[in-house]
Amino acid sequence: MSNYLRGLKDGLPVGLGYFSVSFAFGVAAVQSGLSVFTAVMISLTNLTSAGQLAGLSVIAAAGSLIEMAVTQLVINLRYALMSISLSQKLDSSVRAGDRFLMSFGITDENFAIAVAQKGTVTASYFYGLMTLPILCWTGGTLIGAAAGSILPASVLSALGVAIYGMFVAIILPAAKRSMAVAGVALGAAALACCFEWVPVLNRVSGGFAIIICAVIAAAVGALLRPVEDEA
Repeated sequence: MSNYLRGLKDGLPVGLGYFSVSFAFGVAAVQSGLSVFTAVMISLTNLTSAGQLAGLSVIAAAGSLIEMAVTQLVINLRYALMSISLSQKLDSSVRAGDRFLMSFGITDENFAIAVAQKGTVTASYFYGLMTLPILCWTGGTLIGAAAGSILPASVLSALGVAIYGMFVAIILPAAKRSMAVAGVALGAAALACCFEWVPVLNRVSGGFAIIICAVIAAAVGALLRPVEDEA
């Protein structure tokens, strides 16, 4: 119980941060035509801001299931790498079933907190760490979606700006730490503009446009500014 409570305390600031972001997601989901229930279920069964935003774009563009699957694979592949890394720090008492459940709560922030812990990470600690982020992410979506379904159109139009703030909140911290990340983000944005306005390219569906922009920008960034191996 002490490990769980310690994880709960460490997860509090993460949960508070997730609440404001998921509120904006809930508003955007309703504006895209989803019901409150659907928006909440998306957040309850997922814990990926970038993945959900991209998925919402695919849904709004009436993309196919293949587009959705490939988009989520490209965007969320990093979680597989985080899981492998975190598995090396888990306590020997963590069972296979616990590993399966803990994998659901791996996010950028939860991963960073967990790997920064001294010693090994127990299942009870990580369950505590992921509790508030999940509750706040789902609760924020519920409140945002409910507000989006009853607020006047003028207010919803103003709140629609929040979705762009979500993208900035995801990209800006990493971009400030690395010029390579900033370059990749700007490159992906430039490619997205091409798919929006250049003839022929603007016929590509929204889902595949997201995939192409992400893969090309990341590949170019990896070639030009590869991450150097630590000595």
